[in-house]
Amino acid sequence: MGAIPFIPENAPFTPEQRAWLNGFLAAWLAVPETGPVSAGPPAASGVSLLVLYGSQSGNAEALAKKIGKLARARQYNARVASMESASPADLATEQQVLVVTSTWGEGEMPDNAKAFWHGLSNGSSPNLQNVRYAVLALGDKNYGDTFCLAGRQFDERLEKLGASRIHPRIDCDVDFENPAETWINEVLAKFENAAGSPAIEISNGMAEVENVNAETSIGRKNSFSAPLLANLKLNAEGSAKDVRHIEFSLENSGLYYEVGDALGVYPVNCPDFVSEILDTAGLNGEEEIELENMGRISLHTALLEHLELRPFLSALPSAKTTAAVLVEKLRPLQPRLYSISSSPKAHPGQVHLTVGAVRFEQEGKSRKGACSTFLADRLPVGNSARVFVQTSHGFRLPADGNIPVIMVGPGTGIAPFRAFLEERSATGATGKNWLFFGDQKSATDFLYREQLEGHVKSGYLHRLDIAFSRDQADKIYVQDRMRERARELWDWLQQGAHFYVCGDAKRMAKDVDSMLCQIAREQGGLSEENATDFIAVLKKEKRYQRDVY
Repeated sequence: MGAIPFIPENAPFTPEQRAWLNGFLAAWLAVPETGPVSAGPPAASGVSLLVLYGSQSGNAEALAKKIGKLARARQYNARVASMESASPADLATEQQVLVVTSTWGEGEMPDNAKAFWHGLSNGSSPNLQNVRYAVLALGDKNYGDTFCLAGRQFDERLEKLGASRIHPRIDCDVDFENPAETWINEVLAKFENAAGSPAIEISNGMAEVENVNAETSIGRKNSFSAPLLANLKLNAEGSAKDVRHIEFSLENSGLYYEVGDALGVYPVNCPDFVSEILDTAGLNGEEEIELENMGRISLHTALLEHLELRPFLSALPSAKTTAAVLVEKLRPLQPRLYSISSSPKAHPGQVHLTVGAVRFEQEGKSRKGACSTFLADRLPVGNSARVFVQTSHGFRLPADGNIPVIMVGPGTGIAPFRAFLEERSATGATGKNWLFFGDQKSATDFLYREQLEGHVKSGYLHRLDIAFSRDQADKIYVQDRMRERARELWDWLQQGAHFYVCGDAKRMAKDVDSMLCQIAREQGGLSEENATDFIAVLKKEKRYQRDVY
């Protein structure tokens, strides 16, 4: 039977766009990717498997869904579920569980895993002696001792609760695809053997997933070269910051995004820094090296376009060396994720970013953020950068446009909320909108001021509370404005408002969270324990969502 054409020929799409949409819808309807843990009894002919994920930026979620598809291709009855949709009691009814989780910040659990982890670790979890499990942890070795901490904690806790580890945990660095693929096939084979089913081989591993489901192939491994349309500095003269409004064209890419998603951007490293490294090492860059999946290429090209140079920020080569020794411990160049600051409804065929250029001094030398300064300084308008869309199901506007939203986004944290406001305007949402924005100085750092004040004048942005920390002797931050508006903020929450935070995870997001708990105690008359529970309920109901970094 041929594929059903969901998008008719007279629809306002190009043939390429129509073909892609038809393929996507066919795959989506044919293979459900997620669902609650209680997704129904296992198929009689398949091995039952629950793939449970905790994800902050979307990597663990995307990987869990790929595992589910690969498992179904191997004739598993596999279900994929977010930890926020599960409880420890659910695990007691499972026989085989694969946990995929990231770690973010200073060793923290992903937001959508925190409630599940609390239930698993608070002493009330049931015995899991009938459960076989394995853990795949994602992290970043740059974080030292907290690398993959969330995965390690899940692994140890499940064992303490009586579950049987069927295969050793894998701790994956940022270039996780290849080691994860090998590990996943090993784990699935062990689950099959433990269940008494013959192992089913898939010749091309994770690559086979794309053929099984006919999905678009644009992603981390196969990005789209997007032309740069605009690069506008948002700060006025005299600012200590350099924030850029970046616009890319997505025409003919087949890429689709929703507000709340992120854009992955592959940078090109700074040529001056590459030259400094080569000079220090006594090399000219013409030496050839072997890179996986690349073959033999020049050392200069490898350093400029394919390898992470972050180790050299704090330790340039101490002596003359060879090309092979210079690169032996360098990781593949990784994309940087930026919150999308546009609505596709307001800017068809485009995607916008709000990027703060990172420049700093280290050991007396000027250093630059690889991707932020690539976008700000080294990518001319008209030239292209490799990009892909990172879906973020955990940072979404309410489906009901009548629901009010409260947004807290200082600095470049304004990015997704610019997109939210554009989306709500384009869709005719009638719910009230409230934005808390802050930065250093109102005269130089009021990002998107004209657009935001235009929303206020039109009545579409019902409240705009601003906090510029250096406009007065005592520093004022967004959480201070929240405290000043505590009564009204609490009233909005009681009316069903959704609460969003975007920006710095180490300080701002924690301070905002603490202030929200304080408001719940003072305005709601709640005890500290009940206020904590109130916040937990908001998160579970997806009324409190964060995009933090």
